[in-house]
Amino acid sequence: MLGIHAYPVFVLTGILLNLTPGQDTMFIIGRSLANGTRAGVAAAFGICVGSIGHTLLAALGLSAILAASPLAFTLVKLAGAIYLVYLGARLLLTKHPHREARLPGPPARAAVRSAFTQGILTNLLNPKVALFFLAFVPQFIAIDAPDKALAFVALGTLFNVDSLFVNLPVAWLASRAGRRLRTGTRGLRWMQRIAGGLFIVLAARLAAFSRD
Repeated sequence: MLGIHAYPVFVLTGILLNLTPGQDTMFIIGRSLANGTRAGVAAAFGICVGSIGHTLLAALGLSAILAASPLAFTLVKLAGAIYLVYLGARLLLTKHPHREARLPGPPARAAVRSAFTQGILTNLLNPKVALFFLAFVPQFIAIDAPDKALAFVALGTLFNVDSLFVNLPVAWLASRAGRRLRTGTRGLRWMQRIAGGLFIVLAARLAAFSRD
């Protein structure tokens, strides 16, 4: 009805693409290692919200500006890299983890809220996501579709919701891996260092990314 074709192929391809580790996956792992499952889950939902934002922008044609304008693409890319450096530096330079973060069990609400917000921002400030949706989704929309924008939003939303079936288990597994270390001050400090270093690496990868 929406002019969508090869629907099973889209779903299968989307799952396989979500299984491929990328910046979003690494960000979720970093937050889960440093702050536990709830923070990792919050990061996953934040990334999902950011991706839906990319879907809406692409459907409205705004993301095409990133594809057509080298300046716009570079500015967004550098903004995303700077933000990741900022997040990484905060984790690397924090000398005394918060007391509540050292306790076993769920992290503080502040950590969960910040993980969700950071997930949204890191995704929205990643121009690779915009280019991906512009290149991938239109392949499954018929030329004679009655409402191409609506079909685009439907497919993009489906792709983003499907990503949770991959990202949520990733958050849980990463949290389990770092659970013992987080229960002590020294262990938590190392988890923060690992996560901070990971964000710096992601920033470097994003800054080096080219549209070509």
